[in-house]
Amino acid sequence: MGKMEVERKTTGWAARDPSGLLSPYTYTLRETGPEDVHIRIICCGICHTDLHQTKNDLGMSNYPMVPGHEVVGEVVEVGSDVSKFTAGDIVGVGCLVGCCGGCSPCERDLEQYCPKKIWSYNDVYIDGQPTQGGFARATVVHQKFVVKIPEGMAVEQAAPLLCAGVTVYSPLAHFGLKRPGLRGGILGLGGVGHMGVKIAKAMGHHVTVISSSNKKKEEALKDLGADDYVIGSDQSKMNELADSMDYIIDTVPVHHALEPYLSLLRLDGKLILMGVIANPLQFLTPMVMLGRKVITGSFIGSMKETEEMLEFCKEKGLSSIIEVVKMDYVNTAFERLEKNDVRYRFVVDVEGSKLEA
Repeated sequence: MGKMEVERKTTGWAARDPSGLLSPYTYTLRETGPEDVHIRIICCGICHTDLHQTKNDLGMSNYPMVPGHEVVGEVVEVGSDVSKFTAGDIVGVGCLVGCCGGCSPCERDLEQYCPKKIWSYNDVYIDGQPTQGGFARATVVHQKFVVKIPEGMAVEQAAPLLCAGVTVYSPLAHFGLKRPGLRGGILGLGGVGHMGVKIAKAMGHHVTVISSSNKKKEEALKDLGADDYVIGSDQSKMNELADSMDYIIDTVPVHHALEPYLSLLRLDGKLILMGVIANPLQFLTPMVMLGRKVITGSFIGSMKETEEMLEFCKEKGLSSIIEVVKMDYVNTAFERLEKNDVRYRFVVDVEGSKLEA
């Protein structure tokens, strides 16, 4: 199908200012172009980034803003040049909905590093129309940024994989850490961290959870299958683990010291930063130099990695641990997320919610 002649509206829940409070908002959907997929949204995960964006923590928020970038829905219409998807397919959309297609990252299928990438929300399409996220009835997305959800995978379980899952999977794949027998650490046991434990264990790794308290110890060891658990302030246990890890995935989204965790890495070990932090982090250079250690970062994942990750999770029987909520609970969910009071990912049941005022 080509462009629709009739303007279509949809309703989502949007933030209007840095209070981050969400409320019903009706807006015009983008027209379905030749390479677009029109999706009826079923559910959407809540990511810590949604909290940052709605509250303008990074100083770049535009309002009104409909957040949500862990979107699962059903295809209701496709453009004339779309061949990969048909009406009725269950699909997902993650953090991005556009890229330039011609830069070096794009040519290498690493569109998440494209300097002109277009975010799923709080951004604008090339025609100047604002992008809006998954806390809404529907969305229209270019086919490149849509993935099929594997058959048999529950939609609410699939949603967090589109950000939290691929965010962990991508660096493990890129840095050659998928092979079994490695020893890794997961710093911070939230939405991304809990998927880090599950994915790393499925790859055959010995996994240690590093946390700030004992609150999640039993869950980490029994529910998630972690091999060990350490509190970062427990100097005795931290000393025992010194020079023992091949990598640490740092998911902490607030300012924190790096030295304690660098000490856990063995020669050539990697500290992989994933938390979005507005304040500079510091470390002493000998902590890196004397072990040829690497401090690096990784940002979500490519569309190819997303497809690969979904198939990996299906093959290994992995799923996220979630709490499903209705849209009228979303502001409370955001408050709880800010307090780290969720095990381990909220997913909004969009289809089953009343979105209108």
